[in-house]
Amino acid sequence: MIWTPEDVARDQVRRQAEDMTAQQVQRAVDTAVVRVRETREELRIPMAPRGEFAPDPQDLADRWAALLTEWQRIAAHLVACGAGVYDGDLDQQGSAWARERENRRAAALRNHAAWAEQQRGKRGELHAELWVSAPAGRRIRAAAARAGLAPNEVLAQLAERVSVDDDGAVSVAPFTPGRTPVASEGR
Repeated sequence: MIWTPEDVARDQVRRQAEDMTAQQVQRAVDTAVVRVRETREELRIPMAPRGEFAPDPQDLADRWAALLTEWQRIAAHLVACGAGVYDGDLDQQGSAWARERENRRAAALRNHAAWAEQQRGKRGELHAELWVSAPAGRRIRAAAARAGLAPNEVLAQLAERVSVDDDGAVSVAPFTPGRTPVASEGR
């Protein structure tokens, strides 16, 4: 799991607390205290089976406990620095955690992208984001609509038929999208 309840709480509270006064932060602490008590009580009471999409009571209790801890930390930070309003940029602990979260997020995205590319490479596939001009886009959409295909399916069929001659010239013979099966010839 990349994000613990504490990570989520730190990020959420830091964003919510920005420009809040000490009194507003204290009200948030009070609300979190009540929510923690309520969710803990729910855990003690046997309940009827929950629906498929109902939140897990333990997860909810953990989330509120983490939110309470972070609201209390911010309240203590305001008292310690004597500030009347919370400024996340002046919160060294919160800023360090935010940088750490961003670094973990970036690493997870890099790892996922590398894994996805490795999977495509294993299959010899290429995944590309393609931007075409408006006129070319209209032609592709029109061909796709006539064939009952999505535009990306027409582009995939087009790519399957690309040939390159000895001089490096790229060409595609005329074809009707969706009407003929794509031959998997070695090119």
